[in-house]
Amino acid sequence: MRMKKQTTRFILSGALALTMLPEMVCAQKANVLTQDEKKQGWTLLFDGTTTKGWETPAAKPVTSGWEVKDGTLTALKGAKGGDIISQNEYSNFDLIMDFNLEAEGNSGVKYFYTQYEKGGNLGIEYQILDDKLAEDNKKKNHLTGSFYDVLPPDESLKKVNPPGQWNTLRIVSKDKKVEHWINGVKILEYIRGSQEVAQAVVSSKFNTTQPAFGTVEKGHILLQEHGAQVSFKNIKIREL
Repeated sequence: MRMKKQTTRFILSGALALTMLPEMVCAQKANVLTQDEKKQGWTLLFDGTTTKGWETPAAKPVTSGWEVKDGTLTALKGAKGGDIISQNEYSNFDLIMDFNLEAEGNSGVKYFYTQYEKGGNLGIEYQILDDKLAEDNKKKNHLTGSFYDVLPPDESLKKVNPPGQWNTLRIVSKDKKVEHWINGVKILEYIRGSQEVAQAVVSSKFNTTQPAFGTVEKGHILLQEHGAQVSFKNIKIREL
């Protein structure tokens, strides 16, 4: 019996070691690209220590309402730091980042952000929300992963970690096709300027823009400050 017990303990120990090994081997330092990522054309939009590459929509330096600390870029709660945008513009791209939103919070990541001939400065928004407790949770196209106020995500596929924990979003834009991902799962796909999107825009708050909302060819990446505390890290993009 003693030998059997010792053998069982060894097997369990080996299983635990095998379970832990991939995490130990594959752990990647935040805000650092691997050699493979560099070869694939990825670049960092946040270096982990500064706000280099970001500015306000008015082309001013990032305000003190945003804090860079411990490798994260954070819009502080109630600090009124305002939105910030990438200095560069993008059209065909693959964008990935981690976000951590506080309870009841509301934020978002906008892309194709630019000045419209009519409608002001706008961008398509990947909504970030506390789907359970935030005030703006009554419409399906306002929930996390939606094309905000236009198209809802597939809730049957969506798995989002609760507020206070990290999630990974991904936005892929190639020609007119756009995909929204959360934690490795695609939850929305649409064609910019398609009949489906045009009909949904008519019912949205963006129905009077010129040109038609979402049809511009390029724009900035925007991180939204909406009063709640939200942190970002591992912000990287690859042009397609």
